[in-house]
Amino acid sequence: MAYEPIWTAEPEKLNKFEFVKLEKDGLDVIRTIIEEYAVKGFDSIPADDMDRFKWAGVYQQKPKDGHFMMRVRINTGIMTTAQARALTDIARLYGRDLVDVTTRQAIQFHWLRVEHLPDIFKRLDEVGLYSYEACGDCPRTIVGNPLAGIDKDELIDTTEIVEEVNRFFLLNRDFSNLPRKYKMSISANVYNNAQAEINDLALTPAIKVIDGKEVIGFHALVGGGLSAKPHLAKTLDIFVRPEEVLKVAIGVTTIFRDYGYREKRHQARLKYLVADWGPEKFKDKLVELVGELESRGEDKTVGWQAAYFDGVHPQKQEGLNYIGLNVPVGRLNADELEQLADVADQYGDGKIRTTMSQNILLSGIPDDKVEEALQAPVLQRLTPFPKHFMSRTVSCTGNEFCNLAIVETKQRAVEVAEYLDAHVALDEKVRIHFIGCPNACGQKHIADIGLQGSLVKTPEGMVDAFDIAVGGTLGGGANGPQAQFNQALKGRVKGDQVAYVLEQLLLFYKTNRNASESFHDFVLRVGVPAFQEQLSQILEAGIAS
Repeated sequence: MAYEPIWTAEPEKLNKFEFVKLEKDGLDVIRTIIEEYAVKGFDSIPADDMDRFKWAGVYQQKPKDGHFMMRVRINTGIMTTAQARALTDIARLYGRDLVDVTTRQAIQFHWLRVEHLPDIFKRLDEVGLYSYEACGDCPRTIVGNPLAGIDKDELIDTTEIVEEVNRFFLLNRDFSNLPRKYKMSISANVYNNAQAEINDLALTPAIKVIDGKEVIGFHALVGGGLSAKPHLAKTLDIFVRPEEVLKVAIGVTTIFRDYGYREKRHQARLKYLVADWGPEKFKDKLVELVGELESRGEDKTVGWQAAYFDGVHPQKQEGLNYIGLNVPVGRLNADELEQLADVADQYGDGKIRTTMSQNILLSGIPDDKVEEALQAPVLQRLTPFPKHFMSRTVSCTGNEFCNLAIVETKQRAVEVAEYLDAHVALDEKVRIHFIGCPNACGQKHIADIGLQGSLVKTPEGMVDAFDIAVGGTLGGGANGPQAQFNQALKGRVKGDQVAYVLEQLLLFYKTNRNASESFHDFVLRVGVPAFQEQLSQILEAGIAS
């Protein structure tokens, strides 16, 4: 440990898990998994080390019977086809062919067993991928612009910047014991496609004239996060040159490590420290640590596209294109991932790109190869031209595998999207997010319509239900929408009635909207009470309860 853990000066203010982390660093469990637990089996794993498995990127899978979930870090969402093929092999050998794309651009496996983990770690390492610290109280997968390097709407290519930051923090024991999870976002895309405001640290595109010369760089936001008490990140009055990104990331992370709250686990995220300190005090401490920084320049964010890229689009390289595919609720199988790698190798640049909307992009496809690429059988289900509601439906893992989720979400989300596509003709693509618990991995707070799983008592017993919220968005710069979380409506809707209830709310929007008015703008104009009245009428009619 190369730093002084100053928070241990008052041990009475530490929660119990802090002592677990001090006794054995979370990263140490990786070696123990390889040398001991993979040999002796699941029953040999003590409770404290089971909690440390998160630093290996591994969680117990529901119902805690010896199977595990694993997340694999895909920095800024860009992987090679060699990496994709390694992931395909892992899914086939150990994960029952299942592959999920997460809302943080990671790849997620299920059905793994502890004896599988050493071989999986080895297979990942051979292609330059890691599950390490994809979970745990540490810097997690760095999200970013999936179009980095090919994007007509980026100020600079951020690929190497993300790699530099990742190289520094990955397996760095100076930062492997943070108060809680810590999420970074780095993007120079002007449409906020790395969801800046919901990250602990976000760097967004900006310019500033310094010494008479226009410099491209970043603005910094800190303290964003979702879960039961969501916070939008606060903007610091600093301008960050590209060569200063790592320095600033180290400074912000150091502040979180040394001053973040460790007394109560549910209040240990950076967002609570930022809320108490305010951006001015936070900036002063950052400057104290890293030295003077330029003040803010000109924000270059001009809108928010929610990380959606359906269809065929020209790259900044003349004559080349990328194809944005829809992966329904982020789930595909090993054969499909392998077939995507085949398409990327045959027609593209040998890269596969994941998005924060749980979708996939294929890049580097020449103009004269686009039509041929579109005929690939795998692009029939994972289509670049999806139906409207399926194209904008996001879901967390749900209680199929997650021990925290109250209800099933993935299949429910697919069924609801299919119902809406069959029953509601709408030119606007409305974003609908499902989550199974308050942790909000499905990012329901930023959706046009967010649904959070719950339970409701009926004469037949407890059944799945959902709470509905409307009107979420992230920011679109000075001239775009201002970021705000959606607002919950009163009235719990039984799971089997969700599709019909959403149909009625969407028809209310369709009937009363102004020309080309987005769902978010409509909510702002008519107000959440108008949606509450609609939902109350549906519930009172006995269609849902």
